[in-house]
Parts: sequence; structure tokens; C-alpha cells
Amino acid sequence: MPASLIDFLAGGLLQFGWPAMLLYLLVVTQVTIFTVTLYLHRSQAHRGVDFHPVIAHFFRFWSWLTTSMITREWAAIHRKHHARCETPEDPHSPMHKGIGTVLWKGGDLYREARLDRASIEQYGKGCPDDWVERTLYTGHANLGVILLLALSFLLFGAKGVAAWAIQMAWIPFWAAGVINGLGHWWGYRNFETTDTATNLTPWAVWIGGEELHNNHHAFPSSARFAMRKWEFDIGWAAIRLLQALKLAKVLRVAPSLDVRPNIAMPDGETLKALVAHRFQAMTDYQRNVLKPALREEAAAAGARLRALLPRKLRKGIVDDGRWLGPDARAQLQAWIDARPRIRTLVDYRAQLAQVLESRSVDANERLQRLQAWCAEAEASGVRALQEYAARLKGYALQPA
Repeated sequence: MPASLIDFLAGGLLQFGWPAMLLYLLVVTQVTIFTVTLYLHRSQAHRGVDFHPVIAHFFRFWSWLTTSMITREWAAIHRKHHARCETPEDPHSPMHKGIGTVLWKGGDLYREARLDRASIEQYGKGCPDDWVERTLYTGHANLGVILLLALSFLLFGAKGVAAWAIQMAWIPFWAAGVINGLGHWWGYRNFETTDTATNLTPWAVWIGGEELHNNHHAFPSSARFAMRKWEFDIGWAAIRLLQALKLAKVLRVAPSLDVRPNIAMPDGETLKALVAHRFQAMTDYQRNVLKPALREEAAAAGARLRALLPRKLRKGIVDDGRWLGPDARAQLQAWIDARPRIRTLVDYRAQLAQVLESRSVDANERLQRLQAWCAEAEASGVRALQEYAARLKGYALQPA
């Protein structure tokens, strides 16, 4: 075999060495991640940001070329995930599918969800439906990745085929597997949301900010995922750069919470803030009311909290045992019932959650219920509960 043919098969037309190929791979996988997090996720699924038509169409083309995912289907599956989160209808919940299945077979779950055409119709509204979308991107969804394979071999030879294989595995593993799987299984939580979403790490630039999954579930329509000073969302940094270049328009970000002093009674401003920050309110309750009470209970018993109440059951107190099995839930309930003070705090927390999550009453009635809850909490005689109610009354949204 001629040496020139061997060289071509090994390195293609460009004859890149391995360092150059690694740089190429880092660039193209990052562009693919940006396509998913900026366009498919934040723009199309949640309408948190709009992009200039040139940028939007580049993302559509890149998605077709590198993933074969169809915008309407991706957005629909993700919207259904939020609407049916942690239920049997959730397309990829580790609670029902199993962590091993979601982590290692996330791509299979995505392809399975695509077959539910009724859900695609229900949740996929508002996505691109022009001639290019219908004829090329949807009509020939797999053509893009085939074309990319051919180009990769032509330009880089066997190294290009290896790079293409990694590209094909990148989104199924990191997005469909790690984010959908570990992002509902392991990590830290800034907000006590009604699902199991977690933040995997404060920063992970190779997955575009999607590692801040608990933050996203607390504020789904926000174009910015970072919520703490020590968190970094590279996707938001990219949006800000495009915004500075007049190529992006931010539509929604999570509103900032303010706490007004000396508010005698919850008012309309309080209610408006709690609608937006109900998960923050429940998080504050857990950290400032329940957690100190649990520590005091352990101190009174002369034991460490982990010995008094296993970690699994402690987590169950936070979410009313929502994710515990029947036996563990019964064990937790018996533990709470044997401790009147903890029982009182758990009951108050459940009543507050009912007020905040109610959708069947108008704003005036909800405000009246909130006022009644605060009055009862302040009359409870429990100092932590009284201090929490006083703080809650002052909640307000900071001016944008």
C-alpha cells in the first residue's frame, strides 16, 4: 500500500497530530453542548432567551449535524419531564426507571420517548416548523451525522472517525445519562424543590451549566442557572457574550429575593415573592426551623443526630417522606409522632406548603391563608417558628 494512502487513512487531508485532534474535539463537543443547553433547552424548551436568526439557525444546523435530534421532539420530551417529574410518566426519572438505566441507557430512553407522538404533539408546540425544519432536519434527521462521519474521515482519517464516535456518545452520556440520571440522584441542593433534582457541582464547563440542575428545577424558565456567588454557569457567560454582540435577548431570569424589615402582615408584595420563591421559602424553613430543632432533639437525647435518625429518614423529613418506601415512611412517622415539638414543626411546614402550592384559589384567598398561617406561627410559642414567620412576612422581589 503506498505510503501516501497510509498517511491519508491515518490522518486524512489535514494530517493533525493527537494534540491538535484533542483541541478539535474539545471545541466541537463544547459547541454541541452549547447547542443543547442554550438553544434546545433554555431557548426552545423554556423560552428563557431568544437568539438572532443567524445564531438560532446555526444551532439548528449543528444539532442536525452532530446529534440528529429534532428540536420539537427534544423540547417536548424535556417539557414533559418537568410537567410529570418523578412520576411513572417522566421520560427519564431514576426514581422509576432506575439510576443504572438512566445513566447508561439515557439515549435509549430518549428514543423511546420520541415514539410517544401524542406527547410530542402536546408538549412540542412553538418550535421551528419552517421548510428547512420539515424537509431537511426532520425529514432527514440521520443524514447530518452520516455527513459528519464522512467529513471527519476525509479531513482527519482514522483519527476523525474516533473523534466522531466520541461526539456521538457525548450528548447521550453527559446530557441524557449524567444530567438526567445523577442530576436526580446525587449532589447538593440549594432549593427544596418537590422533585429530587440536585446540583452535581458548582461548575463543570464541559456540560454547559447543566450541572446546576436543582437550580434549574427551582426556576425552570430562567436563562441563568447559577444562583450562588460560588457557582459558575458557562452557558450564561456565553449568553451574556451573545447579548453584548446583539445576538441574544434574555427574556427571563430568576428574580432576586429581598427581605423587608418590620412588616406587620403579609401583603401583596409578600405573596408575589412567594409565588416566585416558594422553594426558597421551604428551604429557609428547613434550614432555620427544622434543622436546628433536630439538632436540639439529638442534644437532649445525648446522641449524635445520625444515631438518633438515619440520614435517609432525615431526608424524608425535608420532603414529607415523599420518596420513601411504605415501611420507611411508617418508621419516620412513628419517630415524628413520638416527638411533639418536631410533630408541630412538620405540621406547620405542611400547612405552609399547602398555601404556597395551592392553584385552586385566587390571590386574595391565598393571601388570607398566608396571613392566618403567619399569625398562628407567631402565636405558637416556638421561637424559631416565630422568627421564621417574621422574616417570611417581609419577602419581596427586588426591582429588576
